[in-house]
Amino acid sequence: MPRDSVTVERLYAESGARLQLKLLSDEKTLKRVIREPTVNRPGLVLSGFTRYFALRRVQVIGNAEAFFLKSLPEEERARRYELLFSFKIPCVVFSRSLYPDKAFLRAAEQARVPIFRCPLVTMKFINLATLALELMFAPRGIEMGSMVDILGVGVILRGESGIGKSESVLALIERGYSLVSDDITRVTLIDGREVIGTSAEVTRNHMEVRGIGIVDVAAMFGVRSIRKDKRVDLVITLKSWNEVEDVDRLGLEQQYVKILGIDIPHIIIPVRPGRDLARLIEVAAFQAKLKSTGYNPAKEFNDRLIERMKVASAPSK
Repeated sequence: MPRDSVTVERLYAESGARLQLKLLSDEKTLKRVIREPTVNRPGLVLSGFTRYFALRRVQVIGNAEAFFLKSLPEEERARRYELLFSFKIPCVVFSRSLYPDKAFLRAAEQARVPIFRCPLVTMKFINLATLALELMFAPRGIEMGSMVDILGVGVILRGESGIGKSESVLALIERGYSLVSDDITRVTLIDGREVIGTSAEVTRNHMEVRGIGIVDVAAMFGVRSIRKDKRVDLVITLKSWNEVEDVDRLGLEQQYVKILGIDIPHIIIPVRPGRDLARLIEVAAFQAKLKSTGYNPAKEFNDRLIERMKVASAPSK
């Protein structure tokens, strides 16, 4: 089984509390894999129609399915249970605090399928479970760099070891901005269009500063100095001044870097003694925010300069 497979056990561990799930079967059955990030109501299968059955999804039984099953004779009901569990379904959830009968539980036990119940109404459970599953199925990755929220702009700060990332992040936190992650940023693609950055649970709210050690950012600077996750809006790479061959003086051409297949604006800031890196990173974030509104100061300046040149070169009457 792939390491990142979405199992029933993972759904139960990560979202069981929010979905108010109560396990009715053996925990050993939780290893079954969920292969599609959504929920299915198996009413048609229970009625005998098995074509197009979405067997890869979490199955939920609500009032409609429960009352239909109760209307069947006992022997016929047992046959419908056998038909349902002849498919390799991940699990079954009874919503609205419904409770399966003994025949259903026996059939599930024989098929090694986990059974849950929850008090949520069926549609609310489906909505919440679908959101949870979509997040679990979302593409994920790791970016080497720290991430800071600068006035609503999520910035990943990259660069070689010792270039000054930690010092810059600390200076930004002192100015009232928020730390998302230190050194390693975990990224997730949401809805195929937004990259969300966060930190590992074990290192959250902490930073490593050379010569000082581990710093608890929340304890030292207050809760406003931390943030659990943030959309990635900008990537800044710090490079030694001597390694940057061509420094962009105007910023007319926007560079991009791909993260999980999405183009993220990218800026390279040359580093040398005496430069206020935190201030430069802050201004770069403000610039990115300004550009997101549709205003590009470099383009506006260039257009104004070209217009002046046209006026100056026009023949006088």
